[in-house]
Amino acid sequence: MPFTRYFAAIGSLLWAAAPVACLLTGWFVAVAEEVIAPAVESDSAAATSISQWIDQLGSAQFAQREAATRSLIEVGPAAIEPLIQSINRGDLEVTSRAIEIMRHVLASNDADAVAHAQNCLELLAEGSNIPVARLAECTLDFHLRGMSEAARKRLEMLGAVIVEGFLSTGQRGLQVLLNNAWHGGIDDLRLLARVRGVLQLGVHGVQLDDASLAMLGRMRSVERIELYGTGASDKAVALLAEKLPAARIDFRKGGKLGVGGQPMIGPCLITHVQDGSAAAKAGIRLGDIVVAIDGEAVDDFEALTTKVGRHGPGEAVQIDLDRNTPGSDDKRISCLVQLDGW
Repeated sequence: MPFTRYFAAIGSLLWAAAPVACLLTGWFVAVAEEVIAPAVESDSAAATSISQWIDQLGSAQFAQREAATRSLIEVGPAAIEPLIQSINRGDLEVTSRAIEIMRHVLASNDADAVAHAQNCLELLAEGSNIPVARLAECTLDFHLRGMSEAARKRLEMLGAVIVEGFLSTGQRGLQVLLNNAWHGGIDDLRLLARVRGVLQLGVHGVQLDDASLAMLGRMRSVERIELYGTGASDKAVALLAEKLPAARIDFRKGGKLGVGGQPMIGPCLITHVQDGSAAAKAGIRLGDIVVAIDGEAVDDFEALTTKVGRHGPGEAVQIDLDRNTPGSDDKRISCLVQLDGW
C-alpha cells in the first residue's frame, strides 16, 4: 500500500474514533464529578442537618425534641462543637439535651471524641453559669466515677501528698496537699475533681490563676480549702466561695509567721515556734501570748492567722506580746517581724 493511502487510512480511523474518545472522556469526567460532588454536598448537608436538629432540641413538640436528640446521638463527635455553641444560647432545655448527647459521646469507643467531650464538659463545669455547671458536673461525675484511682495515682506521681483517714472533723476521707514538691501543670489540677472523697485541700506556695481556681470549684465534696501564698485574686476566691458555699476557704496572701497555737481558744497562746522561722528570728517564744498585730487586737489564734494572712512574704508586721517570765511579773514586749513565705 502506498504511503499516501496508508496515512489516509490511519487518519480515517482516528477521525472515526474521536467521537468515542470524547464520549469516554466525558464519561470519566462525569463519573469523577459524581464521586467528588456528593462528598462536598454530604459535608454541607450534614452541617445543615446538625444545625436543624440542634434548633429542634428546643422545639415546642416533645416528639420533635426526642427525634432531634436521637439524630444528634447518632452523629456523635461531629455534633460536639455545634452543641457547645447551642449551650451558650441560654435555653435550659437545649442545654440539658446537649449535655445528655455529650454523655453518649463519653460512652463511645472513640478515644479522641471522649477526650474532646470531656474537655468541653470540664470547661462548662468550671464556668460561672451555675445551673449549666451543675449539669456538666453531674455528667462528668457519672463518667469519672471509675477513674478516681487512676487520678489519685497521677496526682501523687506529680508530687501531691494524699493522706487518708479520720480528719479533725471526725469524718473519714482524703486530705490533699500541694506544696513545693508539686510539679504538675495547670491542667493537672482537673485531676483533683476526679478523686472521690477529698474533704480537705491545701495549696501552699503553688501559684494559681483565676482559671486554676475555677477548676477547684468542681470539688463539690470538699469541706476546707487552704490557699496560702498562691497569688490568687480576691475576685477569683470570691467566685470559688460562691461555687462551694459549704466549704471553708482559708485564703492567705503568703506571709508566714511560723508559730502554732490552738484555734478558736483564747487568748492567743503560742504553743509552737518553728525553727528558723520569722517568729524565731524575731525572738517570739513558746508560751508567749499575742495580744495585737499592727495595733489591732488579737483575741485567739484564729484571729492571728487571719491577720497574718493579709500580708505577703517579706512584709513587716508589729507584734505585741505578753510574756510570763518565771520569778517576775508579766511584761509587754513589742517586736517587728519580717514574714517568711509559704
